[in-house]
Amino acid sequence: MKAVGIVAEYNPFHNGHLYHLNKVKELFPNEVVVLILSGHFLERGTPSIIDKWKRTQVALTYGVDLVVELPFPFACQSADFFAKGAISLLDHLKVSHFVFGSESNDLESIQVLVDTQLEHPEFSTLASIYLKSGENYPTALSKALFDLTGKRVNLPNDLLAISYLKEIKQQNSNIEPHSIQRTNAYHDQKLSSSISSATAIREALKQGQSIKKFVPKESFATLQEDLHFEEDYFPFLKYKIMTSQDLSIYQGVDEGIEHRLKKEIVTATSWEDLILKIKTKRYTYNKISRMLTHILCNFTKEEAQKMQEISYIRILGFNDLGRKYLNQIKKEVSIPLVTKFKREQDPMLDLEQRISSIYALPIKDEKKKIHLIEEEYKHRPNL
Repeated sequence: MKAVGIVAEYNPFHNGHLYHLNKVKELFPNEVVVLILSGHFLERGTPSIIDKWKRTQVALTYGVDLVVELPFPFACQSADFFAKGAISLLDHLKVSHFVFGSESNDLESIQVLVDTQLEHPEFSTLASIYLKSGENYPTALSKALFDLTGKRVNLPNDLLAISYLKEIKQQNSNIEPHSIQRTNAYHDQKLSSSISSATAIREALKQGQSIKKFVPKESFATLQEDLHFEEDYFPFLKYKIMTSQDLSIYQGVDEGIEHRLKKEIVTATSWEDLILKIKTKRYTYNKISRMLTHILCNFTKEEAQKMQEISYIRILGFNDLGRKYLNQIKKEVSIPLVTKFKREQDPMLDLEQRISSIYALPIKDEKKKIHLIEEEYKHRPNL
């Protein structure tokens, strides 16, 4: 058996995701579908609207065969580190093909940009000049690449695609990349057609609007209760910032921004309000949001430094085909395959236990809260 890999957050799983998944299965009808799924906190520095176990179940229902967790130190990071963790997992899992969404759907041009970033002698110099002028990293990257290639890239999935292809090359992986045209704008704020962005769907849920026609049936069923939004965590974040003596120990808190955090948290009224109060041209909204999540989760620079590489494969779920694939490759896999949580098995696994406990904080029903926390070490992968 061969396998095709995908990487997703499914926040939540919507019609566009189903379209993408069906396209993957059309392209590779005889291959096992392996999903690398972010855990409870995501790349943009926000909590997942529903927990990772529900998202795993939905993925299996709609055609994924094997679901593997992207650990927090990679899932809640910038595109480069997010891609590093995802590609490393796919490589360890012996995946032959990797399919991702792209606005341009121009794999050849994206590869040119990757080669330029890795091999052109002037790229680092140009990117540094833009960074020193006050640009944030994605903008500096985009401008430097445009100067050298005449190709402009500034849309989120194309930027992430650069990171994916760069990691495939740097990790000397044999994975073959493929792109699928995105069917909607990534950050659309309003529901439009039957395929709307996850951003629009989350906003609609916040406003109490119906999203029934924008998500598949099984996904809709998971969105009826216990939804998690960043604002649910603001009281805990505010307490953490106000009582921490040194915020600079946390991942992402750099260049003296801790002083602004201490000042602005006093009058900030929400997660978003705090971000807008300290946002600058250099610090993007998402970068600040990730920083706040790192503070909330007590994720320090020291801890991040120790977790630079994927050290295990955490299985969240599988069907019979996924189980057979794991049995086929298990003797070739060079890092542990984890189906049962054990404390002190790996520092990154222990971190996931902490992350789940923090993720559960806003749940008002104590039984549900305890159940979610206990799922981290009681859950067994199955369909």
